Amino acid sequence: SKATVSVLNWHPPRRLNLPAAYTHNTYTMRIDSCSFCSKPVYPGHGMMFVRNDCKVFKFCSSKCHKNFKLKRTPRKTRWTKTFRRAAGKELTMDTTLEFERKRNVPVKYNRELIGKTIRAMEQVEAIRERRERLLFEKRMQARKEAETTSGVKELQRRLHWIEDAAQKENVEEQIKEFNVIKAEKAAAKRAESSKYVKAKARKAAKAARSQGGSEAGEVQDMSDNE
Repeated sequence: SKATVSVLNWHPPRRLNLPAAYTHNTYTMRIDSCSFCSKPVYPGHGMMFVRNDCKVFKFCSSKCHKNFKLKRTPRKTRWTKTFRRAAGKELTMDTTLEFERKRNVPVKYNRELIGKTIRAMEQVEAIRERRERLLFEKRMQARKEAETTSGVKELQRRLHWIEDAAQKENVEEQIKEFNVIKAEKAAAKRAESSKYVKAKARKAAKAARSQGGSEAGEVQDMSDNE
């Protein structure tokens, strides 16, 4: 039939030679951030809440939505990004974070510019990951020192459990070395601390004033005796 012939002879329409700016490859999806935990909210995910004053809140999960309805503060909730940044567990003032900010500037499509931008994004991501790893190692260093200190204290309390005299003497020497190193680090930290320097300066000035006052009193007593 004619209908069958028309279906058999059907061919897809000719593709228009549109500029690359109009192709589907250049479209970007809007990724919002959760109003409570600051995690990314992708299209088709999460939930939206519009308050009576027309302010829009977006949440990544029902967990964040329930915490928001319970009027909990993200700064005081330990699993949110706001708390982690306030506690120094994530990067806050870093130059790599400037690239993630929105820039409402229209840019004309340029293939070379897009390629450079993608390469720069990869480099910035690698730099940011390296800095986050260094920050994590720096944070964990204090934890390792605390664990080592607690272990040494526990070893000092249980030192009488060691029956071998040579091994006991070796452990005692290691404990002494650890205590010496710890004292040196504490002294260096106090010397570098501005509060310690200021307190020491105030103490020296107070001692100088008290010494000057005592000398003036002695001179006055001598003049009175004469």
